[in-house]
Parts: sequence; structure tokens; C-alpha cells
Amino acid sequence: MSAESTPDIPGNSHRKPRRRRGLMVAAWVAGGILVLGGTGAGYLYFKLNGNIKSVDIDQALGTDRPAKVDNGSENILVLGSDSRSGSNKKLGGGTDDGSARSDTAMIVHVYEGHKKAGVVSIPRDTLVDRPACTDARGVTHDAANGVMFNSAYTTGGAACAVKTVESITNLRMDHYLEVDFSGFEKLIDELGGVRVTTTKAISDKDSHLDLAAGTHTLNGQQALGLVRTRHGVGDGSDLGRIQLQQAFIKALVNQVGSIGLFTSPTKLYDLANTATKAVTTDSDLGSVNSLMSFANGLKGISSSNMTMVTMPVQYDPANPNRVIIAETKAAQVWTALKTDQPIPKTATEGTATGEANGVVAAS
Repeated sequence: MSAESTPDIPGNSHRKPRRRRGLMVAAWVAGGILVLGGTGAGYLYFKLNGNIKSVDIDQALGTDRPAKVDNGSENILVLGSDSRSGSNKKLGGGTDDGSARSDTAMIVHVYEGHKKAGVVSIPRDTLVDRPACTDARGVTHDAANGVMFNSAYTTGGAACAVKTVESITNLRMDHYLEVDFSGFEKLIDELGGVRVTTTKAISDKDSHLDLAAGTHTLNGQQALGLVRTRHGVGDGSDLGRIQLQQAFIKALVNQVGSIGLFTSPTKLYDLANTATKAVTTDSDLGSVNSLMSFANGLKGISSSNMTMVTMPVQYDPANPNRVIIAETKAAQVWTALKTDQPIPKTATEGTATGEANGVVAAS
């Protein structure tokens, strides 16, 4: 059954409950964490600590990592995961084989001064050389050449995903944030939905999404369908989906500032409860106090101060369903982030795009 958007008619506040369909993790980071950070710690009760799961990335990876750069910036690896088991089986589809997949991956670079950010999406279908890594349980996994990027998470969880990203970029990941599919739809619904404008109709039976061209207030199911669709827009690739994800993040960040959370302690607590249950962090962020401090450092970043790009790639000549890193172009991105400089426009010129830019915009 396709989901129809809630039309923007004055006084129309009724929404029917929807089945959960997926996750856009970066939206939580760019939006949900800003909500938590922007409202003061008074409403975030100590018992929320028990909701947060954490992974000791530093212990798992040891010292064989890129050096920390002491220039006031931070790099955060943000992943969306889908275990394909339990409640997630209904959301992500696919076979319940007990494994987990990272459907969304972004490097969020917070510049010195914490007033702007650069976000680099890593296509999950990118072919990479995955380094040997040790997961959080102490199990060592062998290196592999020419495998999909998201196999790192499937193989060794958060630690191997971080290790692979650091190997690709030679950038130290200062923090790690992961959100599971099963918590995010509720978070969007508790935020009151997200208002976007689509410049053309989007119909994709795989993501259960059916939107006419125009302005919509998307509920949780619809928002997740939007950021998961790939066949309904552009060239049908994962790159087109990334362009929709990036537009959705900006729409959510724009909307966060207009939500009346200050006047509703109950609403704020419900939101915090949902968000902390959905998130897994590195051990340094594994408490409400740490997350609050981190979020307070991000709340000054508006959507207009977010530069969002996709890691420079080209379609694999041997398999159009896979992409390979455009190494020279990608080096421009990693150098810019390492030196805390803006990502140059030349870094993404002439690379594969997915052809879905402009299909969705913030309203």
C-alpha cells in the first residue's frame, strides 16, 4: 500500500498511525540532536542514560589510526543500520539472516568555531579495499579487496566501519553515531512531521512511497520512504537516494527551530526518550551529559551553513550497479577536511551524481 502525504490544509492536524519503514540517520544527527542540545539539560532526566548504547571504538582499533588533528574541528561518522531481524525486518525488507547492514553513511565535519559543517555521504555500493580490523568483541576480521563499503559494518560492526572510513580518507573519526531503523519513524512523528516540496511526482512501490509534485508535510513513514527510495527518482541509483537524503536533512534542520518544545516538557521528554533509545555512540558520547555537551556545540549550525556532497565516485565500468572512488577528486575533499577548509567545488565536478538534485527541497 502506498503512503499518501498529509496535505498542508489549515487545521488538518490528524494523522493516522503508520507502519515503520526505515531510517535516515543523518537527519537525527542534524535535527534530533540539535533539538536535544538546544533546549537545555533540565528536561533530560538521568534515567535516559540507560537508553544509550555505546561502543569503545578507541579500544577496538588501538593506535594504528590517523593522528588527531588539533585545529578545533571534529569528524563524526554517522551510520544508519538495519539488522533485518526482529522489528527491523518489517522496516528494511530483505532476508532475516541475522546480519546487519549500514544503509546510510556520512562523515560530518564540524569546522572550528562550530558554526558550519561539511557533510560527505559515502555510497554504500562503493567498491573499496576493506582493511583488517578487530571488532568490539575482540574478533579479528581479515582484509578484503574490491568489496562493497557497507560490508565493513556487516562484517565487524561499528569498529570495522570506522576503520574502513579512516583507511579510505586518512582522517581520524573523533566520534561515531549510529541509529537503528526501528526508532526513527516515531522520532519524526513526535517532531510533527517534516515539510518538503517535491518538484516532480515520486512513486516507488519498493519504498511504499507515492507523492504528487507539490508541498507535503511528511509523517515518519513517508519521510523514511522518501530517503530510502531509489527507483522513483533520478537514474535509480544509490547516488540519487543520497541527494534526497541530503535535501531531507536540510528540511529537518530548518524545521527544528520552529518546534515549540520549550513550552512542552512532556513532548521534549518523549522526544529525548525516543532518540536515546535509537542511538548507539562511541564510548566518549555514551551518556546524556556527554551527548548534551556535544549537541550544544552543534546547535549553532543552520542548514545554510551546511555543505553537503557525495564522496566523488564514478560508475564501475564492469558493473553499473557499483561505483568506484574518483581518487584524485576525493583527495581534494579529504585534504579540505583535514585542514579545516571548505570543500572545493572542483572536487565534485564531473563525478557521478544520481541525477536527483532538486527533486526535493525544504519548504
